[in-house]
Amino acid sequence: MAEQQQFYLLLGNLMSPDNGIRKQSEETYDGIPGQNKVTFLLQAVRDATGTEEVKQMAAVLLRRLLSSSFEEIYPGLTVEMQTAVKTELLASIQTEASPNIRKKVCDIAAELSRNLVGDDGNNQWPELLKFLFDSVNSQDVSLRESALHIFWNFPGIFGNQQQHYMEVIKRMLVQCMQDQENPQIRTLAARAAASFVLSNEGNTPLLKHFSDLLPGILQVVNESCYQADDSVLKSLVEIADTAPKYLRPNLEATLQLSLKLCADTNLNNMQRQLALEVIVTLSETAAAMLRKHTAIVAQIPQMLAMMVDLEEDEEWAMTDELEEDDFDSNAVAGESALDRIACGLGGKIVLPMIKQHIMTMLQNPDWKYRHAGLMALSAIGEGCHQQMEAILSEIVSFVLLFCSDPHPRVRYAACNAIGQMATDFAPTFQKKFHDKVISALLQTMEDQTNPRVQAHAAAALINFTEDCPKSLLVPYLESLVQHLHVIMVAKLQELIQKGTKLVLEQVVTSIASVADTAEEKFVPYYDLFMPSLKHIVENAVQKELRLLRGKTIECISLIGLAVGKEKFMPDASAVMQLLLKTQTDFNDLEDDDPQISYMISAWARMCKILGKEFQQYLPVVMGPLMKTASIKPEVALLDTQDMENISEDDGWEFVNLGDQQSFGIKTAGLEEKATACQMLVCYAKELKEGFVEYTEQVVKLMCCPLTPPVRVRVAAAESMPLLLECARVRGPDYLTQMWHFMCDALIKSIGTEPDSDVLSEIMHAFAKCVELMGDGCLNTEHFEELGGILKGKLEEHFKNQELRQGEDPYHAYKEKVLPWFEQLMPLIVQLICPSRPWADRQWGLCIFDDVVEHCSPTSFKYADLFLRPMLQSLVDASPEVRQAGAYGVGVMAQYGGESYRPFCTEAIALLVGAIQAAESRSKENVNATENCISAVGKVMRFRPECANVTEILPHWLAWLPLNEDKEEAAHTFDFLCDLIESNNPIVLGPDNSNLPKIFLIIAEGVANESVKSEDACSKRLANVVRQVQTSGGLWTQCISSLNEAQTKALQSLLSSA
Repeated sequence: MAEQQQFYLLLGNLMSPDNGIRKQSEETYDGIPGQNKVTFLLQAVRDATGTEEVKQMAAVLLRRLLSSSFEEIYPGLTVEMQTAVKTELLASIQTEASPNIRKKVCDIAAELSRNLVGDDGNNQWPELLKFLFDSVNSQDVSLRESALHIFWNFPGIFGNQQQHYMEVIKRMLVQCMQDQENPQIRTLAARAAASFVLSNEGNTPLLKHFSDLLPGILQVVNESCYQADDSVLKSLVEIADTAPKYLRPNLEATLQLSLKLCADTNLNNMQRQLALEVIVTLSETAAAMLRKHTAIVAQIPQMLAMMVDLEEDEEWAMTDELEEDDFDSNAVAGESALDRIACGLGGKIVLPMIKQHIMTMLQNPDWKYRHAGLMALSAIGEGCHQQMEAILSEIVSFVLLFCSDPHPRVRYAACNAIGQMATDFAPTFQKKFHDKVISALLQTMEDQTNPRVQAHAAAALINFTEDCPKSLLVPYLESLVQHLHVIMVAKLQELIQKGTKLVLEQVVTSIASVADTAEEKFVPYYDLFMPSLKHIVENAVQKELRLLRGKTIECISLIGLAVGKEKFMPDASAVMQLLLKTQTDFNDLEDDDPQISYMISAWARMCKILGKEFQQYLPVVMGPLMKTASIKPEVALLDTQDMENISEDDGWEFVNLGDQQSFGIKTAGLEEKATACQMLVCYAKELKEGFVEYTEQVVKLMCCPLTPPVRVRVAAAESMPLLLECARVRGPDYLTQMWHFMCDALIKSIGTEPDSDVLSEIMHAFAKCVELMGDGCLNTEHFEELGGILKGKLEEHFKNQELRQGEDPYHAYKEKVLPWFEQLMPLIVQLICPSRPWADRQWGLCIFDDVVEHCSPTSFKYADLFLRPMLQSLVDASPEVRQAGAYGVGVMAQYGGESYRPFCTEAIALLVGAIQAAESRSKENVNATENCISAVGKVMRFRPECANVTEILPHWLAWLPLNEDKEEAAHTFDFLCDLIESNNPIVLGPDNSNLPKIFLIIAEGVANESVKSEDACSKRLANVVRQVQTSGGLWTQCISSLNEAQTKALQSLLSSA
């Protein structure tokens, strides 16, 4: 008894507002053995004399204990004790007077039951099932509530008896949803029905059988919203997300109800937004289903009505702090919904439906409508991309008019639309509208009386310049720089006099963006900006100026990178000292200080500028960088009750696992972690052996298992081959030891990585490492493990159709890998069946391409399996499949050997047909076509007996150059060099008449970067050009056919090769 009294005291202290007392109590509680905790907690819950707070605390702790430590505690209890726990819980539900405590006890019962349903589906607590049946038919409302609450919390409670009790479950839910006297029973029954549907989302016959419950659920949704309870509406959102096909028979009623609630201004904002969320979620999870209901979909412009829900705010335009988007506001919710619905349903449906509404709003005398119309245009750009691109000139001309609207918030929205379109439609937007857009934004940036508008115009300029081709920006550079400099000087004065900083923060980033795009063309303006920027970093030390200082550090490092080492060097030492001073103060910075991520990125840029000279700074830089890269995210498995106490505003994000459980991850610091990991990759890449001191600790960090977010895992994969390069200097033994550590981690992550894009990166890194380490770095066990993983992934793929291409494992190991490959053969052959989706066929052909490239002539023993499909792929409707097939023909000609001769002969006509097809050079077809051209070249080069070279060569020359596929372009230029150097009469033409055409091909290749100075063929091409230079008349003839860009390209080829 005394022990129990002490335990009550402990429970009280666990709720103490005093941190010290609470922490000490938590340590004491953690030290109590699990079985004892169960006894003490259960007694506290059952104690009729206990206070409500203490009993509630005990109930929560007991539920958590069963949730997190069931296996460690419950089986260790005696059978008598286990029986007592079950009996006491059921007794408590029946006798507890407090509804709140009773609900908490129901949660404990549901949690215990969840753990007592064995792997065989047997529920080892049959008394609870009997209790449910008895209670749901009881006259006692509180018992009916309890039964429904338990079923809602754990809808899988019937285990393997579910099918047997199906009619009983259905009858129970229908009966309770029709309880006219007790609205709380109707609400609980609707939530329990939704929970049951969600837990059986994959069971189509069950969903069909329970579809007649949906009208009742919808009725309760409607009723409960007007009783200020949105719990059933939230359940409807979950169904739309997880089991949308359940809604199909009553889709119209579901949409009608959602639209009605969304439009009802008597409801609170959250309820209206949840109703909208039902429609938006369905547009993402069941777009085809929704598109059929055009009459309902046509009412979606209600979202636009929500976007007009803005408040007048006299101070808005002068605000110096950018507040976070108010996600509770209808305007922001409407905008987000419109964005998602456009992406979900597609532009073909959304744009025609919404265009006229937007145009009408833009002509409304009320500024709120014009603002909403412009924000709507910003929102639909991604989803309506193709349809808007066709009328972009009309849209842009119209939007630009609003940059001079009388109302500042409309001008702000116009800047927003321009910035968003500059991102959504890049680089087309920049190429078509650079003159109009740049002048409009610069004019808007002069709006000194409305800093908020000024800052947003600067932000739009950043979006514009980030994706603007350098050649387009350079003519405007003088004007841009002058404007930005004038504003920067004025805003620096304002900062000193008034302390305002918002516009300055954006202008500094605009300067950085312009420099980043202009690169060496920014050199003449370097001295105009650098003194002021250094001044800001030196003097902006107050807490409220942290963001400005961080952005200025970013700007300085980007300008340094743009202008190059020579121009930056005189300032480099002073800048490094400023960074070092900030770095030294690093430990004093708060964890959420925005300067941290800017600093980390700036150091990496300084490393790129200084190269090997940066090595001396590593001891200062690496400590904080490793600290940030080592941030461990806080994760938790939470049930619905825990979730009620934690919101996403606290920095948590949740993934619903079903059965009333969610996986939570605290996202604070994760973006900084990702940036830090990417910077480590940068150091390894730039410094190579200069980074060797840190390779061991970085490898240990990067080999951690699955770490969110995705960028961290991509950086980890990317770092592996680079770290091996760094470690080479320590000799083969050290390198091998490091590889063994890495290899196991990489293979493990290939097996466990859930994201297909990241998996592709990991496999690419693995292939690079194997190539770097060479033959013998993988043993039989490695191959078996990899084979098992890939076999499993292929089998899984055939079930769910989701896997991307990985890297080929044949490159380093060649024929040695074939026995392992043969185990996967039946699955790979399935991939190239004509009935498979195009992505499968492309992937399967790519695997056979690699086998031919790296394992020939042995590869021919598999020819019967893939030769026919590969030939057929050359006339496939999918360009991706044609590309894989064409590449295969090329590698057969180059590496396959004698056996492939007949196949190369047969392929030529098909390749030529694909190249000469009507739309062969369109955007979606061009890569496939270029692979076909390259393949024809490889057949003529390596298997000339398989082609009529005399007939085909003039056509092949006319098809050059290749502009998109740089790798294949290099092959074609190599072959072109062979032909020119051997004075091939067909290529040179009578009296060298084809040389102007050849010059054009070379110049285009250099201008498009298909020929790079480091390529072997660039020297050979330069020699061809030099030989013609000595022949005056011919040289003039060749040069006169080139435009300015092509002439410059030839000059750069001659100077660099």
